[in-house]
Order: sequence, then structure tokens, then C-alpha cells
Amino acid sequence: MPEEVEVETEKLREAVHEELEKENSDFLKQIALTTAILAAFAAVGSLQAGDTVNEALVLKTEATRLQAQASDQWAYYQAKGIKGALQEAARAPWLAVAKAPPADLQAQQKRYADEQAAIQQKAEDFERQRDAKERESAQLLHRHHGFARSVTLFQIAIALGAVAALTRVRLVWIISSLLGLTGIVLFLYTWLS
Repeated sequence: MPEEVEVETEKLREAVHEELEKENSDFLKQIALTTAILAAFAAVGSLQAGDTVNEALVLKTEATRLQAQASDQWAYYQAKGIKGALQEAARAPWLAVAKAPPADLQAQQKRYADEQAAIQQKAEDFERQRDAKERESAQLLHRHHGFARSVTLFQIAIALGAVAALTRVRLVWIISSLLGLTGIVLFLYTWLS
């Protein structure tokens, strides 16, 4: 019987391990690169989310101030209305006895009505400005949510990248990359809108 052929398995095993290490090394480099890119996008997204929410809060504060000014104008409007009504009430006894009221009573009543019209215009202007600030604030909050969602996707993708690096499972890295790509698309869409 012929002797069994002896295959040098030690050299084969070493060659397989070298190839695996080379592949895993490249794989780890790929994970590191995608993770670094996602971390950069996450940092910029986080900064943008913070900036937009701060701007939105400033606009909300401005809208609140304008609402207070409008409320003050409406209170002033009511005060002028009350003064006009008092002038009308002062005229009523004169008219009840069929006598002509003093001319200054009617002039004062007209003056208060004219002042009311100007005050109303000012109050409505404050309300229009308030509404514009609130709309702008709402748009910024909407942008903030887009940036915040993209940052969340980046964070999940980075965490999955770490899992892929530890387990060396390519499927986990692919899922991580897809989530990161989704985050980049959302980030860019929010940035450009």
C-alpha cells in the first residue's frame, strides 16, 4: 500500500490566517472610515440642530413680546372706547331734555373713535408681525427635527459599526452603512430645504 500523501497543513493554515487577517484588516479600515465620516456628519448635524432650535426659541420669544405689545394696544383701544362711551353717556341727558349738548362732547367722542382706529391698526400690525415670527419659528423647529433625526440615524449607524468591528460581521456593517446613508440623505434634504 502506498504511503499517505502528507500535506503540509501548517503552512496552509498560516496562509489562510494571513488572508483572513488581511481581509479583516481591510474590513476594519472600511468600518473605521465609514464611522469617521458618519461621526463628522453627526457633529455637523448636531450643531445645526442646536442652532436651529436656538433660532426658533429666539423667534418664539420675539413673538411673545409682540403679542404683549398687541395686547397692550388692544387694552388701550378698549380704554379709548370706554372714554368715547362716557362722552356719549354725557350727551344723553342733554338729548333727553331736547337740548343741544356741548359741542366739545361730540368732538371728544369723534376724537376717541379716530384714536381707536389708529390703535387698532397698530395692534393688528403687532399681531401680523407675531404671526410671521411664529411661522418662521415653526419652520425652524421643523428643520431642527430633521437634523435631530439625522443625528439619531448617525448614532445608530456608528453603534452598529462598532458592533460590526467587534463581531466582524459584514452584514451588520452593511446595515450600519445603509442607516448612515439614510442619515446623510435626511441631513442633506434638511440642509437644502
